[in-house]
Amino acid sequence: MLLTRLPMTAMGITLTLHVVTDLGRGYGAAGLVGTATTLGSALGAPLVGRMIDRHGLRPVVAVCGVASTAYWTSAPHLPYPALVAVALPAGMLVVPASSISRQVLTALVPPALRRSAYSLDSISLEASFMVGPAAGIAVATQLSASAALTGIGLCFALTTVVLWWTNPPIRHEDEVVTGSRPPLRTWLGRGLSSTLLIGTGALFCLVGTELATLAALRESGEIGWTGLVIVVMCLASVVGGIVHGAVRRSLPQPVLMVLLCVLVVPAGLFGQPWWLLALALVPTNLACAPTLTATAEEATALAPARVRGEAMGLLDSATRLGMAVGSPVVGFAIDHSSATLGFVAAGLGGLVFAAAGLALRVGVSWARPVNA
Repeated sequence: MLLTRLPMTAMGITLTLHVVTDLGRGYGAAGLVGTATTLGSALGAPLVGRMIDRHGLRPVVAVCGVASTAYWTSAPHLPYPALVAVALPAGMLVVPASSISRQVLTALVPPALRRSAYSLDSISLEASFMVGPAAGIAVATQLSASAALTGIGLCFALTTVVLWWTNPPIRHEDEVVTGSRPPLRTWLGRGLSSTLLIGTGALFCLVGTELATLAALRESGEIGWTGLVIVVMCLASVVGGIVHGAVRRSLPQPVLMVLLCVLVVPAGLFGQPWWLLALALVPTNLACAPTLTATAEEATALAPARVRGEAMGLLDSATRLGMAVGSPVVGFAIDHSSATLGFVAAGLGGLVFAAAGLALRVGVSWARPVNA
């Protein structure tokens, strides 16, 4: 799954470089393609998960793998209008690496050890974000963005073949799935909806933090240190994930989410030099992998085995929604103030989602029945 995620983490930056350099368009045009791809993946993830529930892993992986390979190998040769037009359907059929990973771990690992397994999965995700974008940029700058896009397509082809060949289980051997699919309203209740909403807020906070970090380094004239600062952030998240997976009892998802958001708010006060900013971002990133792990753990526990693929697809959609909303909101705050306010917006925006999720979980009723 680490190898499957590598091309996915390189998609955004590589596609941006292709549109800007090879096609001669602006960053706004590149952002439109990226938005279409993200929107497509958010819309398609639950549908793809439902197909996995119904037909199994192999046929769905085969269809998604062929579609992803075709899109990314042909992308360098498409004019910009065609690239925008096919980005949405291509995003809908992207290989759902995170969803598959969680389903396979649930099938292979007993319930008592799943938090540790999900923590390792989050650590793997951080590792892919440290390697994938850097590899995409290296190929794009040393060769061309077109070569990088073709390489992404070939990576999708390779990982699809491996997934199809190995065909890992998606349900635990003790889980007996019989009967028809339960209706959505019977399992997508307050608890799961709250978990998904808090997950949306977590990605809002994380993507906003990255954007504010980039803005802070640009303001201080230290943009060249961006890569190293991101590596420090990822390493802090890895440490947090190791601790979260190793301890017998850990903090619940809402508490981890609040820590993630509250700790990022003052980071903008330490915007320079770059190493001070990196140190200021360590506390919030220590809660990054644990928050994502707790979100996956709760969503898996609340979803019936019969519809787990669809539930994991909904979780993917929730996180992508957080990314899609977080970037423009925090970007607006930065454009109209400074990077310092960007960190505040990232934290407070995440807290808004957390508060909404907690209110949904508590289920406070404003109208109380009157006893006759």
